[in-house]
Parts: sequence; C-alpha cells; structure tokens
Amino acid sequence: MDRLNAKLYLQNCYIMKENERLRKKALLLNQENQALLTELKQRLAKTAANTNSAKANGNAAAAAGNRASIPDLNAAAPGAHGGHEKKAAPKPK
Repeated sequence: MDRLNAKLYLQNCYIMKENERLRKKALLLNQENQALLTELKQRLAKTAANTNSAKANGNAAAAAGNRASIPDLNAAAPGAHGGHEKKAAPKPK
C-alpha cells in the first residue's frame, strides 16, 4: 500500500509540475496573441484610413474626369455618326 501511495504521489508531483509549465506557456501565448491582435488592429485602422483617403481622392478625380469626358452630343458635327445614317439623294438638275 505504501508503495502504491508513493507511486501515486510521484505521478501527482509530475502532473502538478507539468500543469505549471503549461500554465506559464499559455500565459506567454496569450500575451503574444494580445500583442499581435493590437498590431493587427493598428494596421487595419491605418489601411482603412489610407483606403478612405485614396477613395476620397479617387472619387474627386473620377468625378472631375467624368465631367470632362462626357461628350456634348449637341455639338457633334452633322454626319459624324460613323456613316450609319442614310444620306438623301442629290436632286437632279
């Protein structure tokens, strides 16, 4: 009985030691995870700010570009439609 008790005691000591080692490792991993999460949030915030800034600049430029690139159909010269219209036959003299 004493032999079994000693064996169980040693197993218990080993388990407690292993438990403490794993607890420390889990604490370190949790700290690392928190640091990485903070870094990720900072990068995402920076990327979002840059994206929003670029979109604002791009939208303003695109809006200006769209205004300039819309052709005035009323100003088109007659016959400038690529020859798809039928021309009237000349009057005989």
